[in-house]
Amino acid sequence: MKLKQLALGLVAASVIAGSASAYELTVPSMDYRTGPYAPNGIPFANGFNDYFTLLNERDGGINGVKIKMVPCETGYNTKKGVECYEKTKKAGSGALFYSPLSTGMTYQLIPKVTADGIPLYTMGYGRTSAANGKVFKWVFNVPLTYWDGATVAVKYAGEKSGGMDKLKGKKIALVYHNSAYGKEPIRTLQVLSKKFGFDLKLLPVDHPGQEQKATWLQIRRDRPDWVFMWGWGVMNQVAIKEAASIRFPMDHFVGVWWSGSENDVLPAGIKADGYKSLAFHAPGADFPVHKDILKYVYGRGKAVDPGFKDRIGEVLYNRGLINALWASEAIRTGMNIHKTKEPTAAMVRDGFEALDVSEARLKELGLPGFTFAVKVSCANHKGPGKVAVQSWDAKAKKWSIVTKFYQPMDDVTGPLIAEDSAKYAKENNITPRACK
Repeated sequence: MKLKQLALGLVAASVIAGSASAYELTVPSMDYRTGPYAPNGIPFANGFNDYFTLLNERDGGINGVKIKMVPCETGYNTKKGVECYEKTKKAGSGALFYSPLSTGMTYQLIPKVTADGIPLYTMGYGRTSAANGKVFKWVFNVPLTYWDGATVAVKYAGEKSGGMDKLKGKKIALVYHNSAYGKEPIRTLQVLSKKFGFDLKLLPVDHPGQEQKATWLQIRRDRPDWVFMWGWGVMNQVAIKEAASIRFPMDHFVGVWWSGSENDVLPAGIKADGYKSLAFHAPGADFPVHKDILKYVYGRGKAVDPGFKDRIGEVLYNRGLINALWASEAIRTGMNIHKTKEPTAAMVRDGFEALDVSEARLKELGLPGFTFAVKVSCANHKGPGKVAVQSWDAKAKKWSIVTKFYQPMDDVTGPLIAEDSAKYAKENNITPRACK
């Protein structure tokens, strides 16, 4: 009898040990649900987590392998972000990639992921020159960069002014978050200023961005023709309210894609009507994938933030969702390339570098017309770099894309990327890869 009980105990122990060591696709979620940037961090984190949960609940994971989410709170603090990375990189079966949602964290993590061999996916943020995959083997910023955004903002201003030649003599002010993130577009805008003859005024706003009276008094004095904004968190809503207070025309106020969410415009009420921002995907919840999320995630009580149900489709929720979609397709691609159910981070890196999500594939995934097709290569880690402009309808409380997706000025950004990445390679003793 005792032998039988011992045998049963050993079987049970082996089952427990087996389940504990069973492979899972480990995805860290570097969240900021606390602190001054939480209103922007929460919807993004919810969209990111909900999509991976959808894959688990509806599809049984990716290629039949379940996904394990590993959340870590950064508070949008670079030091905490680095601590989260060190704490989670060996979690579960090993972290497959990181998306820190912070340019400051990105700069700190690039050497770490390069040493550890883990992909860093900085979707539309981070170090722009990481677009050069020959130098930055482990970093991907698909589908676009801040420098792409800067060229399209200028292209849009030129179009609305009657042609690019009409920008000569115009004044453009950049109101930017005084951080690595906010400073990213400056070099590109300076080159564009010389190219098209407009006067560029740089106006930094210190963290967190609640004090902007002096900035907007200066704008009222200088009377620029256009204001561009690289803001985040409370800075955005304060800037829009201040712009309204000096009666700056909202249709000449253009934010980057991180300055174009519902949180940014609602506090200004009707006065925010007509405000513009850059965009690389659609707003709203009118897509099949959102219906699936309501059914399989919220309907089954699996949502990480159940109270968010009525806000599905907000801009930053959709941003987190598309981040998760492109990353999950990279994981799937890596699994297919290596014919494995247990991919390593290095295999997922190969998946990112072979990422090819067509419009047909987007439709299969429940997002027809949501964004543009993306394709990554060894040399090009940013993808096509297309950018549209969206406009806020304050009465309807709704964002709408009001332009086509513009091609960026690669003739401007290409040499800048080559120059900056070559400098980084030299400083870090990196031999660029020979690839296309």
